[in-house]
Amino acid sequence: MPRFNERTLTAAAPGTQAASSPSPAAEQPANPRATLALTSAATVVALMTYTAPMVTLPQTAAALHTPLSAQAWLLNGTPLGLAALLLVAGSLADDYGRRRIFVAGTFALGITTALGALTTTTWLFTLARVAQGAASAALLASSLGLIVHAFPTARGRLHATGVWGAFVSGGIALGPVVTGAMPNWRLGYGVLGAAALIVAALSTRALTESRAPRSGRPDLAGAVTFGLALVALVAALTLGRDGWLRAPVGLLLLASVALLGLFVAVERRSATPMIDLSLLRHSRFLASSAGGLFTGLAVIGLFSFLPALLQQTLGLSAMDTAWLFLLWSGLSFAVALQARRLSGRVSPRWQLAIGFALHAGGALAMLGALDAGSWPRLLPGLLLAGIGSGLLNAALPLLAVESVPAQRAAMGSGAQQTFRYIGSCAGVALTIALATSAGGGLARGADIAMTVSAGLALVAAVSVGVLRERAA
Repeated sequence: MPRFNERTLTAAAPGTQAASSPSPAAEQPANPRATLALTSAATVVALMTYTAPMVTLPQTAAALHTPLSAQAWLLNGTPLGLAALLLVAGSLADDYGRRRIFVAGTFALGITTALGALTTTTWLFTLARVAQGAASAALLASSLGLIVHAFPTARGRLHATGVWGAFVSGGIALGPVVTGAMPNWRLGYGVLGAAALIVAALSTRALTESRAPRSGRPDLAGAVTFGLALVALVAALTLGRDGWLRAPVGLLLLASVALLGLFVAVERRSATPMIDLSLLRHSRFLASSAGGLFTGLAVIGLFSFLPALLQQTLGLSAMDTAWLFLLWSGLSFAVALQARRLSGRVSPRWQLAIGFALHAGGALAMLGALDAGSWPRLLPGLLLAGIGSGLLNAALPLLAVESVPAQRAAMGSGAQQTFRYIGSCAGVALTIALATSAGGGLARGADIAMTVSAGLALVAAVSVGVLRERAA
């Protein structure tokens, strides 16, 4: 990838001449409505698959005989696959065809989700979830690249990324409701697998190919070192809840650091790196990456395990939990769908800061509700956090495509979402560790997890708010 500076970034921003001048290989006309509809539909299915275990975790763990110490793997399998392959998938999509990677990923999601319904052990289910995450990485990273090609104007891109971001929230909202309504958790995965296959079949005919190929060989060394580094990191974070001073945890963390160092060395020498490390000097890219990381760490980490906590402390059924969870996720969808109207007055960076601040307020407002055995006390906090989550999901995709040249949109999307799901893996492991290790029981542990989540969100709000000045 050629180096570029802040002036290049400005020249390549959406709506400028540079942004609307695709390579010859990407000049085929696209159907904007079909592109937005299919990428949004695939995104909904991917996020429904991601959130499926949230309300069915107790039943799934019981069916697979999963001990409490290993339940983090049931939640962390998919974000592990996502984090490991999003950056790789984004680069491959830009170089070899966004439609090709999107369709392949959507087909793979359908197959692996259906296979997950047939597993009988914790490790087989976890492997199926990792595969679902890898397939989701392909379709999510390529989606924004397809959207940027189909919507070449700044106004059109603002609308399209806002809708796509809203459907991220929509998938999170629908996943627990659909799976909670099923007679058993296995049927839920079967339905989601079939839905993914239908979207993939429709996409083969309706989508137009686009790419921005670079000369040189694929960055296989970078892909391998980065993927192994993330696997080691997530494994360490997940195993750490049983004791951070154990030898396996320390060795995995050391391996992750060493592999990340090797990845940086490989990227500096590669003619076609997965990510241009000079991007780290640009405030928009840093804001996009930090926003994704803290969204996973503070928001997804807490709300991934909160439904299981509600069932175990308040005695709610899976369906009751899903409806309560829908108050947060459904409001997030509605806010994200309307948040694009703010973009002319509030920059995506400030939308992130406000979103994180609202999540912090929501998490703090829920303190004490589980200990008091009162689900109505959760409602104000769920409302505040839902609004905040909607702002985050609307701002992140727009900032991701604005933070890189338009021809590398899939890579920019992959980078931001990689940080999001690294944060998610760490956040889930942290939330489970805090909630299950407190001396006062799960309700007391939930309060500690909510307080930590609020603190992380406030750190994110301040960091994103002042990042431009610090990065200048």
